[in-house]
Amino acid sequence: MSAIRVEPLALLHGRAAGLAREADLALPLAGGPAAFTMVRLHGPDAPDGPLALADVPTAWQAGVMALTEAPQPFAGLPTGRPLVMGVVNVTPDSFSDGGRHFDPGAAVAAGHAMLEAGADLLDIGGESTRPGAAPVTAEEEQQRILPVLRELAKAATVSVDSRNATTMRAAIEAGAEIVNDVTALRHDPDAARVVAESEAAVVLMHMLGTDPRTMQDAIRYDDVALEVAEFLAGRVAWAEAQGIPRARIAVDPGIGFGKRMAENLAVIERLPILAGIGCPVVFGASRKRFIGELSGVATADRRLAGSIAVALAAAERGAAILRVHDVAETVQALRVRAACEAGAPPPVDAEVEEE
Repeated sequence: MSAIRVEPLALLHGRAAGLAREADLALPLAGGPAAFTMVRLHGPDAPDGPLALADVPTAWQAGVMALTEAPQPFAGLPTGRPLVMGVVNVTPDSFSDGGRHFDPGAAVAAGHAMLEAGADLLDIGGESTRPGAAPVTAEEEQQRILPVLRELAKAATVSVDSRNATTMRAAIEAGAEIVNDVTALRHDPDAARVVAESEAAVVLMHMLGTDPRTMQDAIRYDDVALEVAEFLAGRVAWAEAQGIPRARIAVDPGIGFGKRMAENLAVIERLPILAGIGCPVVFGASRKRFIGELSGVATADRRLAGSIAVALAAAERGAAILRVHDVAETVQALRVRAACEAGAPPPVDAEVEEE
């Protein structure tokens, strides 16, 4: 194990979280509004089992308090609520919507529709990273995405979903403000330098290996949630050493990337452990295979209900950005969830007819 980790447990939400914090029975998770009342300690000489906050040994208190600190604002985006990242795949072979937005005009129209539906930012990719997907050249990737990215960057914060340094550089020059790399800057040796020399933010994702074709071949973990957290903490430290400030870094646990259903569910259930890294958490599980396995829905684009369920579960556990295909439905679900927790309605832009 490369570092000591403190894992928050027994989360509270809404009024219960506020009351527990007022009574000094809970602490805010990553700045709130959720709160945790217990922890589990991982590392040399760690006590066994869950501990109440009052029972945490002095040597571990700094790790507990690190869980309470809100990450710095990421890429100039709003804070204080889970954000929605709309997925625009300019590919013929993505697992859910491959080919639907392959035409640049269709992709631009789809991006604008997502923004109108409430997306806070867009993630534009030109290479499928589904399990077993064949790679494309950086040149082809750029031909696919750059016309789309240039247009959508005029209207929104845009992320480029790429493993290739030359594509990252071209996308940043075209207006991308975020680099989203499924390999956490491991695939291309020039990637870290491109990000460091720009003002772009970066999302570092956990994945077994760096090749989507083989990431599901040899899955083995002793403790998947802890190992994902350790990997991401290590990559953040490495990126900082390459000249990328922590304030420009977000982390993604990589649901489905070198993980089967059991590992995916374990990572989701224990997602709060990532708060100790000190970076916003990006979470993408929309329409993925494990949702189909759980629900018995074989077709990816029919997994809306399951995708909403897992998005809400991630938001409750501290995810800052939800990467989704179904923007309008996710925005609606988050709005209603927030109102239920607060006990008061949020402002609504559009008029709603009474039934």
